[in-house]
Amino acid sequence: MTEKYEPPNYNKEDFHCPHCGVYSHQLWHAIGVRDTLKENTSVYSTLPVSVVFCKRCKDFQVWVNQKMVYPKSSTAPLPSDDMPDDVKFDFNEARDICDSSPRAAAALLRLGLQKLMIYFGENGKDLNTDIGNLVKSNKLPVKIQQALDIIRVIGNESVHPGQIDIRDDPQTTIALFEMLNIIVDNMITQPKMIEKAFSNLPQSKKEQIEKRDLK
Repeated sequence: MTEKYEPPNYNKEDFHCPHCGVYSHQLWHAIGVRDTLKENTSVYSTLPVSVVFCKRCKDFQVWVNQKMVYPKSSTAPLPSDDMPDDVKFDFNEARDICDSSPRAAAALLRLGLQKLMIYFGENGKDLNTDIGNLVKSNKLPVKIQQALDIIRVIGNESVHPGQIDIRDDPQTTIALFEMLNIIVDNMITQPKMIEKAFSNLPQSKKEQIEKRDLK
């Protein structure tokens, strides 16, 4: 199941590591200050610097003046492990720009959704038609259909004049990342988990189930 993403936060001891993506304990170490020369003056200011180590992967982050400067930070959640690679590429590109351009990130997520539709056996050219086809085939729970339409509508409205303007509401774009992960979890991760568990049943039990269902 998709867990709630906890982005890196200054002085917070537990969050999702920006390197390994695991929710883990973070070890903070203040290493002093960095001197910066203010523009056109001879006045120096000092900024606090911290190095943070992930207890899980042992990789580090660098924080300056309460902001993570390494690796490049993003407030968006990480992609699901089961997300197809071409969709994940768009998802990660959207993560890189979501803080500076929520509209562009939303458009990239909509593109990722089109690629996901192809993965589900649809055309990928018309999201509205693709979603409708999945609904007709009874493959789509109502809540997942709604999640698909959220990304379709907001991703489209983000680049065309309309009633939705997410420039002043970046949290709407963050929700789109979460929606895409929910869709992958419901339609890829959960079926894969169930299939694996069912395949581990004794063959005799699977044959009994098959006979029952043929009645």
